[in-house]
Amino acid sequence: MMQTFNPDFKNTVKEKLQRQFYMHLLGFTIETIEIGLIEGRLQLEEKHKQHKGFAHGGVIATIADIVMGFAAVSLVPKEHHVVTADLRVSYLNPGVGEALFAKGWVLKQGRKLNFCEAEIFSIDGQGQQTLIAKASSTMATIQPHDQKPA
Repeated sequence: MMQTFNPDFKNTVKEKLQRQFYMHLLGFTIETIEIGLIEGRLQLEEKHKQHKGFAHGGVIATIADIVMGFAAVSLVPKEHHVVTADLRVSYLNPGVGEALFAKGWVLKQGRKLNFCEAEIFSIDGQGQQTLIAKASSTMATIQPHDQKPA
């Protein structure tokens, strides 16, 4: 069972999401914030696609990274930060349809490292979901005394 070290984790995640400028540029939105679990959605537009009309692999990797990273953020103390130490994405099917749905969770919680997984689905016009990618990451926790001033 996951344990959060921040009883106000939902507000902390929401505050940190406001500063996720690349996420906003893409148009990705978070729908679910739970302990060790984040879900979000992206309405697919032409700007998200590669030359064959599929969702670009970089877009898929980015939203996987976001949901896994914030799943880890939900567990750490408020003044701590989380950064991606490792990211692996396996592409299973082309990302076609009207939207992408991303679900990320912490698989194993640790003090300095959280091991996370994600699944990315495409959603067609009838609401049918197809698993298009699986991802895993190691998220490193940065403590306040380790942070350099911005």
